[in-house]
Amino acid sequence: MTRKNRRQPVFFENLEVIDAGAKGVCVAKAPDGKIVLIPNVVPGDVVDVQTTKKKKAFYEARAINIKEYSKYRTEPVCEHFGYCGGCKWQNMQYEQQLFYKQNEVYNHLKRIGKIDLPDFEPILGSEKTYFYRNKMEFAFSASRWLTPEEIQSGAEIERENALGFHIPRMWDKILDIKKCWLQQDPSNAIRNSIRAFANEHQMPFFNPKDHTGWLRTLMIRTASTGEIMVLLQFFHEDAENREKLLSYLMQTFPEITSLQYVINEKLNDTIYDQEVICYHGRDYILEEMEGLQFSINAKSFYQTNSEQAYQLYSITRDFAGLTGNEIVYDLYTGTGTIAQFVSKKAGKVIGVEAVPEAIADAKINAERNQITNCDFFVGDMKNVFNDEFIQTHGQPDVIITDPPRDGMHKDVVAQILKIAPKRVVYVSCNSATQARDLALMDEKYRVVRVRPVDMFPQTHHVENVVLLELR
Repeated sequence: MTRKNRRQPVFFENLEVIDAGAKGVCVAKAPDGKIVLIPNVVPGDVVDVQTTKKKKAFYEARAINIKEYSKYRTEPVCEHFGYCGGCKWQNMQYEQQLFYKQNEVYNHLKRIGKIDLPDFEPILGSEKTYFYRNKMEFAFSASRWLTPEEIQSGAEIERENALGFHIPRMWDKILDIKKCWLQQDPSNAIRNSIRAFANEHQMPFFNPKDHTGWLRTLMIRTASTGEIMVLLQFFHEDAENREKLLSYLMQTFPEITSLQYVINEKLNDTIYDQEVICYHGRDYILEEMEGLQFSINAKSFYQTNSEQAYQLYSITRDFAGLTGNEIVYDLYTGTGTIAQFVSKKAGKVIGVEAVPEAIADAKINAERNQITNCDFFVGDMKNVFNDEFIQTHGQPDVIITDPPRDGMHKDVVAQILKIAPKRVVYVSCNSATQARDLALMDEKYRVVRVRPVDMFPQTHHVENVVLLELR
């Protein structure tokens, strides 16, 4: 078979969608027994599909006709659904979303971890299923991405200038977003006003292919306190246009607590190595949780669903079983949110984090909250978390670990096994790497409790909290 023939699409009829898989796609089986991965469908649908990729063990495909609609379907509320990659499960009833999230966590822990598991506690759903995110990032583009319907219409369509999201797998294609259902107002109003003002005053949008233009990205952060941060990223300095745009935002949205900007002449959009300049107000906003206040700056990590973050941390504290006397280590502490949240029920809390700015924030927040039993330290976890560190700060009774998606470094796991605290509470945003780490710890620890937490309705993402106790 020639390469050209191998790339020809294959059509399958009447495939029943049987499961929801990784990365938000759903699963069917082809007549030849191979798995078929299909986006924008729901388990229970019966569909005709056209393959877009053929691999040795599976196909990737798109539904070209839905023969029967699943009883678990619901009508998406967003006009951008199907093209924007942000809310892939918006066409699935929320109760079913929770079912498949819990199922994914169970399968990862059972199949990858291959360990004995207790009965799972029911996944904790989110009271808000829309407008729950406290941070959104949008990109400008000098060339708006056109939908297939727009292209097929044959009409002459204006395609200049977009402010929205990257099309999945297309780093240079931006879908212009009119209304996003993930962040509460005035997020949509701010974004749409910036686009309209920039167009009216002929401010050049960035072109990521040839690196021309001026407006690059927009970040909006909101807090449960009502405070708002807006940060604009420019490709180069243009003092006249910058002053015009930022002054307009101040006048139009006086509720903005923190208005900031970055001049970024690099080829990538990351701001973490850039100077953030405060144009108006404070250089941070305040989040509040159970009477504690946390300052969030432009570069801070904070759970993106504030209300569910409180639920997640409450479960974490409950799993830790603190009596008021324990030494607690909070590994990958970030800005120290969990550490401070559990501190009133602990004797001493030690937080460790690799990002210096995050530890600086943690110390500021602890001082603001008048917490005196938390100490924070900077360093790469696998290097800092050593015998000397433990001798200095004390043998932990409880370890709380909330690592990034890649999970814990094997040296960190080895050190936990060596010092053998009574309990380990493992918070994870990736149950696959969590399962790998739990398998490594199985020689000394048994899994006692498991509870998934839905932080991200309408998506496939899920957090999971596991309690381990010494055997």
